[in-house]
Amino acid sequence: MTEQELADQKTAIRAAAHAARKAQADKEAVSARITDRVMEMPSYQSAGSVMWYVDVRDEVRTRHALPAALAQGKRVIVPYCVDGELELFHLESMDELEVGMYRILEPRADLRDVESKRIAPEQLDFVMVPGVAFDRTGGRTGHGKGYYDKLLQHARPDAPLVALAFECQLFDEIPMQPHDIYMDAIVTEAAVYPGRGRGDG
Repeated sequence: MTEQELADQKTAIRAAAHAARKAQADKEAVSARITDRVMEMPSYQSAGSVMWYVDVRDEVRTRHALPAALAQGKRVIVPYCVDGELELFHLESMDELEVGMYRILEPRADLRDVESKRIAPEQLDFVMVPGVAFDRTGGRTGHGKGYYDKLLQHARPDAPLVALAFECQLFDEIPMQPHDIYMDAIVTEAAVYPGRGRGDG
């Protein structure tokens, strides 16, 4: 498959996944089943520092789960975007989030430069990742900008990379390129699908 054919295939998959995700019924309830399933995973329960993403648009909802994670004593980390790169923020209270310029809930600007709030990817014990489309071997595609791929390259090999997805976002195969990173697991409302992980990516 040529680079152009691969790019065209990914574009078609993204379009189909966006439409399916937008049409997903009962997003709040289905998302709660997904996040409950994640929080029951032994690797999550044993992790100290966990990276949650804060959902945007039609992604699997996560913000309902953040207070529970904080109450459990987890060191909750959330990513935010600065100049095309993802930075990591240590979240200690929901009051530390505000609606940003794109109506996205993100860490307050006045706290981002506080040294104790800045986290390196190597400090993460468990990493949750959004995405547009996935397959049952851990293949993933996002919006095509590579934000998460860049971040995940620096995650520790022993820190599980876990994608949260609706079943409607699963496809037979996501075309993967050498720089793409396979997930260790895909968690949906129906199941936890073990992924290839970085060892075979």
